[in-house]
Amino acid sequence: MSKKAWILAMVICFGAVMGIILTDVDEVEQIPYTQFITLMENQSVADVTISQDAQIEFSLLEAEQRYTTENPRTDNFKEMLLLNGIAVNEKNTSAQVALIQYMFGTIIFVGVFFVVFRHAKNSRSTGFNVKAIEVNNLKMDFSDIAGNVEAKEQVEDIVDFIKNPYKYEEVGAKMPRGLIFYGPPGTGKTIMAKALAKEADVPFFSVNGSDFMQMYVGVGASRIRDLFKEARKSEKAVIFIDEIDAIGKMRSNNAAGSSDEKDQTLNALLTEMSGFNNTEGIVVIAATNRLELLDEALLRPGRFDRHIQIGYPDQAARKMILSLYIKNKLLDDTVDIDRLSEETIYFTGAMIENLVNEAAILAVKENVKILTANHFDKAFYTVIAGSEKKDRSKITIEDKKITAYHEAGHALVTTIVAPQNKVSKVTIIPSTKGAGGFSMNIAKEKMYQTKADILAQVKIALAGRVAEEIIFGSEYVTTGASNDIEKATTYIKDYITKYGMDDTVGMVNLDVFDEKTHTLDRTKELMKQLYDDTMKILEENKDNLDLLANELIHKETLNQQQIDELLRSA
Repeated sequence: MSKKAWILAMVICFGAVMGIILTDVDEVEQIPYTQFITLMENQSVADVTISQDAQIEFSLLEAEQRYTTENPRTDNFKEMLLLNGIAVNEKNTSAQVALIQYMFGTIIFVGVFFVVFRHAKNSRSTGFNVKAIEVNNLKMDFSDIAGNVEAKEQVEDIVDFIKNPYKYEEVGAKMPRGLIFYGPPGTGKTIMAKALAKEADVPFFSVNGSDFMQMYVGVGASRIRDLFKEARKSEKAVIFIDEIDAIGKMRSNNAAGSSDEKDQTLNALLTEMSGFNNTEGIVVIAATNRLELLDEALLRPGRFDRHIQIGYPDQAARKMILSLYIKNKLLDDTVDIDRLSEETIYFTGAMIENLVNEAAILAVKENVKILTANHFDKAFYTVIAGSEKKDRSKITIEDKKITAYHEAGHALVTTIVAPQNKVSKVTIIPSTKGAGGFSMNIAKEKMYQTKADILAQVKIALAGRVAEEIIFGSEYVTTGASNDIEKATTYIKDYITKYGMDDTVGMVNLDVFDEKTHTLDRTKELMKQLYDDTMKILEENKDNLDLLANELIHKETLNQQQIDELLRSA
């Protein structure tokens, strides 16, 4: 029965009850209480029905008509009636009112119960309807994935397991119960999972960890069972659970702080995975940004056996990714893929895809079909800082000068303390995200960082604020260095507490201890020392600082070649 039909039925029932009640009430005539007293004294009253209501009913001798009058509610009223030979009937309250209240309350209760029941039923049954993406609808295979060579090799083993399970069973090898892809957002975890399903020629079931978290305890576990039941219908399949943290985050030892729903859901997942046999061609892949936050029960052997890092691509991988996304686009001779792969350090695959797409959009806006280096430069700025701010009417000459010296400070100190780095671009064009400008400092990719590297990064971060103080005075430094200060503080904190590089504190990891006061004091001391060192560097090279800043005020953006030429000419 539909919701409207239920409501209509309740209204009809209520109306019917009211009709029965009201038609059962005889017509009565009301008379004043003084007239009732007179009738009683004249022995004319036959019977009286008393209650706690505002009115009493009575009838007269030799008459069928009933009357009402005011209820005096005195303690001796009943005794007075009996002494006058009048029959007395009592009732606790109005039967009609009581029945109406009872029926109305019952109807409301039944209605609310019905709505809640239907909602709970829908949440448990129809609220989760996972469908497989068939192989024909999966567009990407391993040939479409650039970079992450090591991850791809590990995943290829799983493809062979799914296709040829008996080959491994013959030598006693077992297919991993599950895989965990971990790494920063946008590095290609979902694409890798889809490519695995495509290569293995099996359906792909994709869900999000938050899909299993509901307000009703037991719903998540039920949905896990439904998911695996659906996957088993395909015999071989890939189940991909993105953001597994929602159900698999490390559980607290404090029972009062645990979540029954989360525990039941996690246990249901582990139970289903434990139920696989060695030749069953179903592989479960989970994705997370933070592997260290997951519950140990998920990570132990027999559950998610293989942990595969999908990390930031290196320069060679970035070049491959760029080549993949530009293969169907026209480029002119100014576009240098090697330079782009250098500049996109710390870009994920998704960011590189966005970079190429933004460049293509800019070309369309200009009504051209060939992408140029200028398109990529503007797209690069858009990806990392936001779109260029078109309305600059509120930016004063003084604001522009402050930004120019700030960014020139970063660029100049980079060339002095980290000459191996490349300052590929400096701009003072403001963005819609609130950035006044930026200096693009590309560090050489290497496996480790030395003490000198970290201290140099602190000086580079502080150089913008230092340049402001040198030119405008300590009382006129601006808020533009807030992010720089945050970076510098993080570098110094790790230098002292994590890496054991500070000579004063020594080779200990202070994160093990609860006491943070000494860390703060030493951080402030080292920050002041490095700030003074940076001040000395810029004061000794103030002519070059002025040169870079004035050129930025004039041109707004400088590339690596222009910066090198300026400093050589000086």
